[in-house]
Amino acid sequence: MKLKPRARAAAPKRRHAWQILEAPAEEQSEKRAQRQQGRRIRQRAWHILEPPTGELPAVEPLQEAAIGPELPDEATVHMVLDIVTRIGEVQMASGAGASDVTATILALTRALGLPHCEVDVIFTSITVSCLRGSDLPPVTALRVVRSRSLDYTRLSETERLVQQLIRGRISAEDAYTELSRITNADHPYPRWVSTLAWGGMAGFVTLLLGGGGWLPVISFVISALVDRVGRLLNKGALPFFFQQVVGGFIATLSAIAIVNLDVFELERPTLVVAAALTVLLSGLSTVSAVQDAITGYYVTAAGRTLEVAIMSAGLITGVGAAISLAAELGATRTPVPATPAYTPLTLPVMMIAGTGAAVCFALASYSRFRPMAVAAVAGAVGAGAYGALSLAGYNQILAASVAATLVGFGGGVLARRLKVTPLVVAVSGITPLLPGFSTYRGMSQLVNGGDIRILMSAAAIGLALAAGVVLGEFLAQPVKTGLGRLERKLSGPRMAGPLNTGRPLE
Repeated sequence: MKLKPRARAAAPKRRHAWQILEAPAEEQSEKRAQRQQGRRIRQRAWHILEPPTGELPAVEPLQEAAIGPELPDEATVHMVLDIVTRIGEVQMASGAGASDVTATILALTRALGLPHCEVDVIFTSITVSCLRGSDLPPVTALRVVRSRSLDYTRLSETERLVQQLIRGRISAEDAYTELSRITNADHPYPRWVSTLAWGGMAGFVTLLLGGGGWLPVISFVISALVDRVGRLLNKGALPFFFQQVVGGFIATLSAIAIVNLDVFELERPTLVVAAALTVLLSGLSTVSAVQDAITGYYVTAAGRTLEVAIMSAGLITGVGAAISLAAELGATRTPVPATPAYTPLTLPVMMIAGTGAAVCFALASYSRFRPMAVAAVAGAVGAGAYGALSLAGYNQILAASVAATLVGFGGGVLARRLKVTPLVVAVSGITPLLPGFSTYRGMSQLVNGGDIRILMSAAAIGLALAAGVVLGEFLAQPVKTGLGRLERKLSGPRMAGPLNTGRPLE
C-alpha cells in the first residue's frame, strides 16, 4: 500500500540577520512620524517668527465669559458705596481708628451685596473700590474727612444704624435717609452746656490733683473762658495750632496774675494751669494714633501723631510765652510746679474727682445719659487704680498704663453689652489722667533751665495711657467672644464699629 506523503507545512520565510534586528512595520511608521515632527520643530528662527500667510480659523466668542460676582445694578452699587464712605467719615471724624473704620466698611459692603471690595483708609480720606468681575471696571468712591469734632451722640447713632444694616433690619434706601438725618442734625445740647462741662472737668481735675478751697472754682472759670475764646477763634477759621497757643497762654497768664495780685489765698495755684492744660489736651486723638500704629495703619498713625505733636507744641508755646511775658512785666511770683503728695485719705476723693471729670468730658462731647453713666464708672476705676499705684510707690508711667489697661478692659467687656461705643468709655475714662500737670512742670523747667526730661516724661505718660487702653480692649476680646459669641475672628483691638461680620440682605 502506497502511503500518501504528509502535507508539508509552508516553510517559514527566511530572514537575514539584519532583518531580524529591524523593528516591526508599525513601530517604524511611528518612529518615522516622530522624526518628521522633530524636523518641523527644528526650523530656523526666522521661520518661527514669520507670521502665517494663510487665513486663521474664526474663533467664536464664548457665551457667559464674565468671571466674578453677580452684583446689583450700578445705581445700587453707587448708593451703597456712598453710604459706607459717609459712615466711615463719621467714625474718622469722631476719633475712631483706621482698623475700626476698615472693618466696619467691609462688613457693610458684604451685608449690602458687594462681597469683593477693597478699602483704603488714611488720615484725611477714605477710598472704597468695588470689584465687578473681569468684564467691567471697578467702581471706586472717595470721601475726604474735612472736619473733626467730638460728637459722641452722632457716633453712637451711626453705630446703631450700622448694626441695623448688618442684621437686615433696614433697607439701603432707608439707611441713606437716616444717615443724612444723623449727619445734619444739631448737637443734642446747646453750646453753653459744653462750655460748662469743660469748666466742670477742670474743677474736678483740680480736685484729683489735690487742690481745694478756691482752686476748683478758679479752674472752672479759666477753662470756661478758654473754651469761649476758642469758640470765637474757631468761627474765624483760625487754625487749631494757634487756638492751642491762645489757650495755653490764657490759662498760664491768668494763674500768674492771680498769684501776683493776691486776690485769693491759694496754696498751689499751679493746679489751675494743670487743669486747664488737661482740658486742652483732652481733645487730641492720642488713643487713635497708638491704635493705628499697633494695628499696622502706619500712614494714618503718622498723620495723627503729627497732629498730636503740633497741637501739643502749640500748647507748650502758649505756656512758655505766658511765663516769658510775666517775667518781662516784672511778675515776681509764678506758680511753683510742686508735685502733689497722695495719702490714703485722698484716694476716695480721687475716685470721686475722676468720676466727675469723666462725666463732664462725656457731656462736653455731647454724650447721652447711658454713655455718661458708663464713663463715670470708667473714670472712677481709672482714677482709683492710678491713685492706689501711686500710693504704693510706683512711678507715674507705670501707674498710668495699668489704670488705662483696666479702663480699656472694662469698657471693652461691658460697653457693647450696655449698647455704648467702647471709644466713648475709653477716652472718657483716661481723660482725668492726662499729663496736664507734667506738661506744665516740663515747660517751666525748659524755660528756666533748659531741662527737657520732665516734658519727655509727660509725653511718655500720654503714650502709656493710649497704649494701655488699646491693650485692655485687646485683652477683652476673648472675654467678649466667650460671653456673647459675637466675634468669630479676632482682627485686633476694636473701639468702634460692629463685632460680627454681617450677613447679606435678602
